[in-house]
Amino acid sequence: MLPSVVPMTEKATPASTSDATPATDLLSPFRIDIPQESLDDLHARLAATRWPDELPGVGWSRGVPVAYLKDLAAYWRTDFDWRAQEAALNAHPQFLTTIDGQTLHFLHVRSPEPDATPLMLLHGWPGSVVDFLDVIGPLSDPRAHGGDPAGAFHLVVPSLPGFGFSTPLAGPGMNAARMAALLTRLMSRLGYDRYGVQGYDTGSWVAPEMGRQAPDAVLGVHVNALLTFPVGAEGEMDGLTEVEQRRWQAMQDVNDGYLQCNAKRPQTVAYGLTDSPVGQLAWIVEKFKELTAPEDGLPEDSVSRDRFLTDVSLYWFTGTAASAAQIYYEEISAKAWDETAAEAWDGGPADGWSTGPGVPTAVLVSTRDVTIRPWAERDHHVVRWTELDRGGHFLSLEAPELLVDDVRAFFGEVKPLT
Repeated sequence: MLPSVVPMTEKATPASTSDATPATDLLSPFRIDIPQESLDDLHARLAATRWPDELPGVGWSRGVPVAYLKDLAAYWRTDFDWRAQEAALNAHPQFLTTIDGQTLHFLHVRSPEPDATPLMLLHGWPGSVVDFLDVIGPLSDPRAHGGDPAGAFHLVVPSLPGFGFSTPLAGPGMNAARMAALLTRLMSRLGYDRYGVQGYDTGSWVAPEMGRQAPDAVLGVHVNALLTFPVGAEGEMDGLTEVEQRRWQAMQDVNDGYLQCNAKRPQTVAYGLTDSPVGQLAWIVEKFKELTAPEDGLPEDSVSRDRFLTDVSLYWFTGTAASAAQIYYEEISAKAWDETAAEAWDGGPADGWSTGPGVPTAVLVSTRDVTIRPWAERDHHVVRWTELDRGGHFLSLEAPELLVDDVRAFFGEVKPLT
């Protein structure tokens, strides 16, 4: 059962008018209100789970261990307080709007500082707007968090199309470039003509594309968990540092089973994930295990159980296992390049992965990232590069203060240039 929408104004109208000025009549205030019967259904399904056998002594090497997942599922059913997490999300103003037939859900948190810089925050998969709960306060109201009010931001935090409440997908073809086009329209609709973008994982595909499509509007792009790839250019492997060589090897050695499923058969995989909450839980918690730091720790060593279960619950209650995976299909399976397109890019990266010239870009690299600097500088106008000694892939959840500090520093550097 889908959550109910609590409207406070008339329903959002499809975008058929100009987005050049704020159009509040195209926005519907929104609150999350999951029906109690959906919670009861979740608890009943968790209690009735059919558990598989497993081989003895294999640990995490073949997937999520049964004993660990049983314990986590029991916590989800008996101890996890969805209503408390729902209230935490609803503490921030949320809205729905429709652009080119696509429903977009977003948090819009305006800073009390009048000169704050507009900033969009973009999550990844298997993430959501939940990822940014710990950075919203420090970024939007630094004065209240012991920071310099000059480093304040008006925040727009959307659910990417196909994720959470930005559903249903308007149709096939929702790749990074199309997402970027919708989100630049959203910022225009909100009245922001100059703004920054921060993104990780999927967001690090979309954020640079926003810079490429709207270079006069995007004052800077900040990314973490950025993926970089060789393009077959002569000498591109020469001169890589020992660390970069290890990162490239890690990219080649990664267990990409989830990527192959999402990219090639997202609909087939989704039946199990949409019908079984334990299936959805295992699918997501495996990524938290593999991508958080320390590498040999459990997911809750880096991110609280309540926080990542809020993320899992959002996927479950919205039934978005299939639609959230479509971005992988669009960027990997559906993307076909002809010779003309390849020549136009001159051997460069796939569409949606480059900021292009002129848009200042900051790259933040955590201990679990595999970003390779020469390839990042080939594809983006990198003006700031920061290597961290802690934190993993889900940096806004694992070490939010590190993300906040780097975002403030970067946009403090580029803001005077506008």
